[in-house]
Amino acid sequence: MANQDHIQSNAAALRAMAMSYPGAYEEFPWGEVAVKVNGKAFMFMHAGGGQLSMSCKLPRSHEVAQMLPFASPTGYGLGKSGWVTSRFGPRDEAPLELLREWVDESYRAIAPKKLVAELGASGQGAGGGRRRWRRWRRWRR
Repeated sequence: MANQDHIQSNAAALRAMAMSYPGAYEEFPWGEVAVKVNGKAFMFMHAGGGQLSMSCKLPRSHEVAQMLPFASPTGYGLGKSGWVTSRFGPRDEAPLELLREWVDESYRAIAPKKLVAELGASGQGAGGGRRRWRRWRRWRR
């Protein structure tokens, strides 16, 4: 039960972060959470059955992301467009800071430029640059 609580708390943190973006809203296709902006999904997430999975579009970093042990190209042909899925079991520690950066990159790739411009004023989604790549190294096995 504690492991499922851990999965749910990680899912809640990622969901809250994604929903904080301008124009973000949720839909629930196929029993999963799809966070969208302007009718387009920028994050899919499922937390249940002892697993947390999250998919985001990573146009700039998908190749590096797929080198991590918990990441793989998203199915249904989405991986060809830069979508990456990360999966975590009940004993896995999800790297929330890194996943937040992925959500940010995905939002910026999907959202209209007008909404992305609002991020600069609010200070949200500051991530990127070389610091991000250095942090990724510690998650590689």
